[in-house]
Amino acid sequence: MNQNRLRELANDERFVSGIYNYCDRWCERCPQTGRCLNFAMEQEEGADPEANDIRNAAFWRKLSDIFGKTMELLEETAKQWGIDPKNLDSAEDEESSAAKKDAARAHVVSRAAESYAKMVDDWFKGKEDLFFFPIAAVPDVSVKIEEAVEVIRWYQFFIAAKVMRAIRGSIEERGTDPDSDGSAKVALIGIDRSIAAWGVIPRHNRFYRERVFEIISFLNLLKQAVEETFPGAKSFIRPGLDEE
Repeated sequence: MNQNRLRELANDERFVSGIYNYCDRWCERCPQTGRCLNFAMEQEEGADPEANDIRNAAFWRKLSDIFGKTMELLEETAKQWGIDPKNLDSAEDEESSAAKKDAARAHVVSRAAESYAKMVDDWFKGKEDLFFFPIAAVPDVSVKIEEAVEVIRWYQFFIAAKVMRAIRGSIEERGTDPDSDGSAKVALIGIDRSIAAWGVIPRHNRFYRERVFEIISFLNLLKQAVEETFPGAKSFIRPGLDEE
């Protein structure tokens, strides 16, 4: 790309300044590539960003619908097990409780996120039949199991990376760094999308339901921990991504 074309793109008003600072780096699934200068520079030739954005927005809407149904299932199953998923403090160990009393020791949230990443690898070991022998498929499942696995794998390590970045920022800036809330928000989005994606799997194969429920429950706990550590994360406005 020559300098004149680069300057022309940089001055294009359709691009949102800083939109790429709080994204998940998954351009292939992003519904806002048409507003991103980084993407435009990488995709100067060939693809149609507008058509791509429309397809990706539809995909995340479908996954969001599954997320809602998965959380309903989580509450129903938790009641059967005598657990209140909205008040899980009793399930937290002493290390986690101590860490919450001191924001500087919130690194326990990072360790939990890393534990999730390992949990994903452990679960997928020996699951070659996941793609070849679906059982009791539900007719209304609009997300393919391959797509669900793609989402799970994409955010597997991404969540921990963003949580660690948020914690580092809060410690270095003594809790006043807005970038920490932005990083934490991206981590929360990754958690929600991962929960939705995990919810797809037992719809294709009911024999995985119990272990998948345990993973979803762990993610739900991780989500609560991130929200408590970064109370401003949910209301953080990401340029171009959370604005109309």
